[in-house]
Amino acid sequence: MSKKILIVEDEFVIADVLSNFLQSAGYQVCGLADSVPEALDMIEQHQPDLILLDIYLKGKLTGIDLAHRLSEDSLPFVYISANSNQKVLQDAKITNPYGFVVKPFREKDVLIAIDIAFYRHQQQLQQSATQHASLQKKAAQILVSEESCVNKLLAIAKYLQPYIPFEFLSIGLRQEDADDFYELSFSRIGFDDYQVITVHELMVITNCKLHELAQLKAKDRADVLATWYDEDELQQQLSVPSLKKVLVKKYHLKSHLSLPIILANKKTCYFNFYSRRADAYQGEHLLVCNQIMHILSGFLNGMFYQSGSPIVDHTAGFTPYQPVEIKDKDNLFQGIIGRSHLLLSVFDQVTQVAGADSAVLILGESGTGKEKIAERIHALSSRKDKPFIRINCAVLPATLIDSELFGHEKGAFTGAHERKIGKFEQAHTGTIFLDEIGELPLESQSKLLRVLQEKEIERIGGRGPIKINVRVIAATNRKLDIEVAEGRFRLDLYYRINVFPILMPALRERKEDIAALATHFLKIYARKTGKTVTAIAPAVISQMEQYQWPGNIRELENLIERNVLLTREEIISTMVLPTSTGSGERFVPASPGIGTMQDGERTHILSALKKCNGKIWGEDGAARLLDLPPTTLNSKMKKLGIRKDYGF
Repeated sequence: MSKKILIVEDEFVIADVLSNFLQSAGYQVCGLADSVPEALDMIEQHQPDLILLDIYLKGKLTGIDLAHRLSEDSLPFVYISANSNQKVLQDAKITNPYGFVVKPFREKDVLIAIDIAFYRHQQQLQQSATQHASLQKKAAQILVSEESCVNKLLAIAKYLQPYIPFEFLSIGLRQEDADDFYELSFSRIGFDDYQVITVHELMVITNCKLHELAQLKAKDRADVLATWYDEDELQQQLSVPSLKKVLVKKYHLKSHLSLPIILANKKTCYFNFYSRRADAYQGEHLLVCNQIMHILSGFLNGMFYQSGSPIVDHTAGFTPYQPVEIKDKDNLFQGIIGRSHLLLSVFDQVTQVAGADSAVLILGESGTGKEKIAERIHALSSRKDKPFIRINCAVLPATLIDSELFGHEKGAFTGAHERKIGKFEQAHTGTIFLDEIGELPLESQSKLLRVLQEKEIERIGGRGPIKINVRVIAATNRKLDIEVAEGRFRLDLYYRINVFPILMPALRERKEDIAALATHFLKIYARKTGKTVTAIAPAVISQMEQYQWPGNIRELENLIERNVLLTREEIISTMVLPTSTGSGERFVPASPGIGTMQDGERTHILSALKKCNGKIWGEDGAARLLDLPPTTLNSKMKKLGIRKDYGF
């Protein structure tokens, strides 16, 4: 049976053209709507499989308003709009569309966008089904365990972390009686480390007596449905004193998701998730809430009321918290240093997606550690014992891209003296990591898309296709949505690889990790150089935390290496750092007559390039002279604005 598509477009001519496109392609057009109310009526009547949606429609409501409703109902939709206003596009992006086609469009653009939308929707449905089954099984295992109520709740909270991220979680009953105050909280302090806050600890932390806590909690807003609040909305909600206001202030929380669960005795239990990010929660988290609500209800009823006991009885003896151990948890993210909430959020996403075969797109500035995250995804996946093939798209010569990716047969072109197995074929049954995918030329993007769609490659000069089974992880420091808008990256490829995006935070956004990172690199380079440099002075660490780190972790590592080489003492007590008024501005000298670290590095690289006559790779190349991997040198040149044909 052909799939049904609803067109929501207020220009009849465009809607009619779209209808003809779709019917010719074998789709069933179940209706044409020009306003949100009409669209909602048609959705209820026809139950379409996908909606093509314009942003500006008749009436007060826009396509973006409708998109929020579609997201909540897990209906896939694709925007078709001529609007290029950045604010509108940003609002549209928040709704998590399955595609975006810009007017004027070609028939091919629309059909490809629909094909990708169905693909992504199917991937998400499969992922949701897997998550649901996994949570149900985990809840049953926890319920029959011999753990205390506190540890059971902690175990279920940990399991929810990748799906509904939080730095602070409180679980408690709606306050109805001044004598009945039930509240248990968990504050996250590490990847698998949580501080348990019972009623007794809460009284100490807030300096409130039990009846005062009950009075504060009674003023909390009692949400009837799962609801999320960004920073501004949360502050509006906390205009009067309440328990939530006390917790938000104490733990520096900025956004909130409230999940009410009706128990068998008609009481309401709240899972209150909080994050230190201003916009941590979106519509997608409400979908998760809808999926897990009945599982949590069964879990709570089974745990709390099988013996008639309340959620956490603060008058009974408290069983000391015993952490639930994760096997080899210290090795899950080996080599990745930090405990900031943004990095922990990345860890959660990695554990969430590692077990699937979905494509992953790792976004972030240069030097933030995207390759290490790709390595951990592979290491935690079922393909961990299979090949992990890396390829840096930024350094591939344009004439050899196809040969590198897909291979060639002997004699396929001049210089092809023997058969070459391409990277995709090498990665068969394993994972391929396409670093800096935003650097691929459009022609190569087209071929890559075909490989991802057909799951087969063809060697240059080959006689037929070769089936491959490869998981794709891509990374880029470019903003691909902007690259798409400006025609430098294919829209269909973007949506194909952007099934599960992971955003790596910049170092300036996780300054609490700088001291740990600096100490880590200090130990490495002290050992390599044989020096007895043991520490960095607190004043220097403080200075480093004020710096913007445009080169991120890579720049920090280089700086520590340089200072280990320069220091003659056991403690690094001084460090020359570039200064700037903003992360994107040119640095000025730290003191008269002294150039910045970047200036010195740039001069050093230029000198090496001149000495090697501009050659980067090979025995007599600048990379060998500088004792750097060619890819690292290329990245440094790009960061420092050195063109290969400049200055020599």
